[in-house]
Amino acid sequence: MLALLVMICLLVSLAPRPAWARQAPLVAQTIQPYLDRLTEAVTEFTLDNGMKFIVLERHQAPVVSFMIHANVGAVNEAEGKTGVAHYLEHLAFKGTSRIGTTNYRAEQQTLKAMDQLFDRILAAEAAGDQATKVKLQAEFDQLAAQAATYVDQNKYGQIIEQAGGVGLNATTGADETRYFYSLPANKLELWMSLESERFIDPVFREFFEEKNVILEERRMRVDNSPIGQMVETFLETALERHPYRRPVIGYQADLYAATRQDVQDFYDTYYGPGNLTAVVVGDVDPEVVRSLANTYFGRYRSRPTPPPPVIDEPVQTEPRQFTLTLPSQPWYLEGYHRPGLSHPDHVIYGIIDSLLVDGRTSRLYKALVEKTQVALDIGSVNGLPGDKYDTIFLLYGLTAPGHSPGEIGTLLGEELKRLREQPVSATELDRVKTQARASLLRRLNSNSGMASLLAEYQAKTGDWRNLFRDLDTIDQVTAADVQRVAQSLFQPNQRTVGQLISPLPGSTQP
Repeated sequence: MLALLVMICLLVSLAPRPAWARQAPLVAQTIQPYLDRLTEAVTEFTLDNGMKFIVLERHQAPVVSFMIHANVGAVNEAEGKTGVAHYLEHLAFKGTSRIGTTNYRAEQQTLKAMDQLFDRILAAEAAGDQATKVKLQAEFDQLAAQAATYVDQNKYGQIIEQAGGVGLNATTGADETRYFYSLPANKLELWMSLESERFIDPVFREFFEEKNVILEERRMRVDNSPIGQMVETFLETALERHPYRRPVIGYQADLYAATRQDVQDFYDTYYGPGNLTAVVVGDVDPEVVRSLANTYFGRYRSRPTPPPPVIDEPVQTEPRQFTLTLPSQPWYLEGYHRPGLSHPDHVIYGIIDSLLVDGRTSRLYKALVEKTQVALDIGSVNGLPGDKYDTIFLLYGLTAPGHSPGEIGTLLGEELKRLREQPVSATELDRVKTQARASLLRRLNSNSGMASLLAEYQAKTGDWRNLFRDLDTIDQVTAADVQRVAQSLFQPNQRTVGQLISPLPGSTQP
């Protein structure tokens, strides 16, 4: 029942994105004093090169969580170059000219020769010259084998693991790319050294090996997945020109044709220090962090401010719909345009999301799963595929045996009409507001969760304090606010509907 939600997470953000958590309410009677203490424990500073640091002292345990949030994602990619942001996330772990190689000078020459051969292979393919392509491919394979002899496999990860590090990972989304892990507190300088080196001196080795990995991910998650195809088609239907319409993982043709130079150009444009936010949460002294940051990251030369993505999506004026017939359980998707994270009503969209789908007491679960049993499960994505810019509020349902996706659509329409026309009760609103507060507070309780949220709010809204202001805003939401935003959001002319149905018995359709 969670298949679509999992697939959407994989497709639109190759990592979990902040959302209203599906968890039991957390009773917190002293929220504001707690938030005040957190705010007072935060130190922030910006290096001369423009790199932002946010430091939160937490001395309960001798550990530190680190997050570097690059303010760039798939939304920043050029047409025909999709998937480059994801490539860069993979390649960022391959090391530097000193880490991950046994002979960098020889390796560098081999990688350059491979790049040149690949360009010739692409030219031969474009010309339809199969004989030349086969010859060049054989030469390329020999160089690839030679390059592999210079690689000190996973050296970067080994250094971190040997130092007691855990959780080494990275994620690519529509709006951001994040690099994170945790270390013992006495390894702060190691983090500064390693991270500054890989951002100042990255070597994108094993590029073509990662190309094969990413192409296989694309085949698994989209080309061979009915749900993956459904989500990709939905975004292409709901959005006409918005860069959110393109898949985070990239299109197959773009992924195949990508070169190391494409990755280098993207890195040079978007990975300047002024486009990075580093967050350090745990058992640290902020002044020590500041000193080490200047020593290590201060070497990072500033770069021009990268261009913002072009967002020129026209207003949708009439409903859109499509149907895919594929061997799959039937699914129903319905989405509406909504503004991004910085909009004053952002929290209210989260409240509406919770009212509709948050747990077994939610309106859609009771109406579609319990009462009528037309759906086996329902869900939502409040910001598909990202939420920094205007985006899509998605609702979906897995059709129960003996029922059709259209039945889900009919009942869903009735519930959305009720939300538009009838004020939500005080009891129901209080329950949802409690759940919303609990969602944020639980994430604040862990060092890694706090690092993630502080970085996200700083990068997307311009001020990490907006994270704490959201908790206060939740308390201020009224039934009239919910009804007002519901009336604005759930407009038929802004609706896109997708239905995934199974082929009829005996059908020749795939």
